[in-house]
Amino acid sequence: MKIIEVHVLVVGAGVTGLILSVALADHRVNALTIAKHPGTAPQPRAHITNQRAVEVLRDLGLEEAVKEVAVPLSQMNHNVLATSFAGRELYRYQAYGTGHRTADYHASSPCPPLNAPQHVLEPVLLDAARKRGADVRFSNELLEVAETENGVVARCRDVDTGEQYEVHARYVVGADGGRSRVAEQFGFEFEGQAGLRHMVNAWIETDLTQYTAHRPGVIYTLMQPGSDSPVGSGTFVCVRPWDDWMLVREYDPSTGDPDTSDEAITFAVRTLVGDDELAVRVKGISKWEVNQLVATTYRHGRAFIAGDAAHRHPPSGGLGSNTCIQDAWNLAWKLAFVTSGRAAEDLLDSYEQERQPVGADIVERAITNLMNQVPTIEALGLRRDQSTAEGWASLNQLTSDEDGAEERRERLRDALFLHNYRSNAQGVELGHRYTSGAVVDDGTPFPEYTRDPLLYYHPTTHPGGYLPHAWIEHERRQISTLDLAGHGRFCLIVGIGGEPWAEAAAEVSEELGVELPVYSVGYRCEYDDVVGDWARLREVSDRGALLVRPDRVIGWRAADRSESPAAELRAALHHILATGAKVVQSEKESAVTSQ
Repeated sequence: MKIIEVHVLVVGAGVTGLILSVALADHRVNALTIAKHPGTAPQPRAHITNQRAVEVLRDLGLEEAVKEVAVPLSQMNHNVLATSFAGRELYRYQAYGTGHRTADYHASSPCPPLNAPQHVLEPVLLDAARKRGADVRFSNELLEVAETENGVVARCRDVDTGEQYEVHARYVVGADGGRSRVAEQFGFEFEGQAGLRHMVNAWIETDLTQYTAHRPGVIYTLMQPGSDSPVGSGTFVCVRPWDDWMLVREYDPSTGDPDTSDEAITFAVRTLVGDDELAVRVKGISKWEVNQLVATTYRHGRAFIAGDAAHRHPPSGGLGSNTCIQDAWNLAWKLAFVTSGRAAEDLLDSYEQERQPVGADIVERAITNLMNQVPTIEALGLRRDQSTAEGWASLNQLTSDEDGAEERRERLRDALFLHNYRSNAQGVELGHRYTSGAVVDDGTPFPEYTRDPLLYYHPTTHPGGYLPHAWIEHERRQISTLDLAGHGRFCLIVGIGGEPWAEAAAEVSEELGVELPVYSVGYRCEYDDVVGDWARLREVSDRGALLVRPDRVIGWRAADRSESPAAELRAALHHILATGAKVVQSEKESAVTSQ
């Protein structure tokens, strides 16, 4: 049997696996990515790409390529609930950092959120991975995998030829989705519930410009009186304005499979739109379940799980692919530093320490977002057990001047506010704070939240926080502080009094073999804080320093000048990299040959 030897085997080539492939290739990690499917996602699926995920794409040099195939969410800024496209509109609100939230989103990141459906995003990632030398093989499935003394051995099969082969790797990453073979083989345990609801997607082509151009949006939820579904009669997700759509509907599996014939889908679309002559082309069908599951651990020895293999939840809030991207980005640099000998094995423990709590929070948030639809339905006076006539009577009373109608409208407004936690939750998207072995706590608490932490992002340079964005100027060019960090290496950000730190960084970098550029950011520094935004955000003095990890997370900081900057910086890097002393790899682990 043919044997392939690599540092890392990635199983799965969706968004998670492809981000890993790109990042590992950038780090020059010898990796193999396999996927049992014949190619990238054939249907849209995940589509909302939030600011933090776009920042990852920016770091990987892919932001502009993705923008070319995406639509800015500022151009699709409404979410709408109506009885039908042609019928009565029940509510509309501005989402994704537009309207009253525009200033918050612009101040927090250089990257706008995008509508980048999975079937157009994944080809961009695949192309980038292969151009950078990544080995990505579709129609190759994992049969079994087990840990050995020095790594893992996986038996795989080429689906097209039937040929089996072995992969010997130091680590395996399960990025293989909700039915993860890696999670199954290594016995990863999950908490929560599966199969809470059963849904069917219909990918359709139909021109709805006349119903949408005046209220451009991503999600149009249709709630027809007499519907027997608590999530509505159907939801239209805009894939491409305004003729490419995904219709999402609930079905009851106890009554059998839903009718997904072209005739049935066309009838449903015409009914929900309110146009019996509408031209409809069905392009694809898929079924899925609403799950509420998160892995209790993300690492078992030399095996890791990431993305949907680790957390499974509904798409409400657009948190799925965004969390997948950040899982991969967090894990990639740690695998790179360990396999190259710049960090010790224990650094990999921090992946679970940092990302598992995020996964648990995201699953809970997505389920809450889904359930937040219930108060709206109740305020509208719609129930599963009522007739169509009763439902319309309730809606008509809501728009009347009858006694009690004004109070009902107030309840509806209160219920509608909850939808901001689904589509304007910038704190959920940007505000994760890590506590792990790869962060050196400075003995101070994280700053208190001054506004709702779910709706609003609170930037901080406290260790474990994400480097805040501020516009600065370098050689007459405006750049973000985020552009200084990342790029696969640590960096040190100092101010006017930062020369001792710069000297220390040069000494420690050479000693540890860790790239550590230093950036002087401040009033008339090389990186000029021209309007003072960085001074308001940095939380350290001009003589302080911030050590930023490759994933732009603050790993350590010094509030002021130190009497022994080299010693402090050296200790901080040893702590983060879990070394404590120089890392020495065995010849057996470091000598990895290509195929």
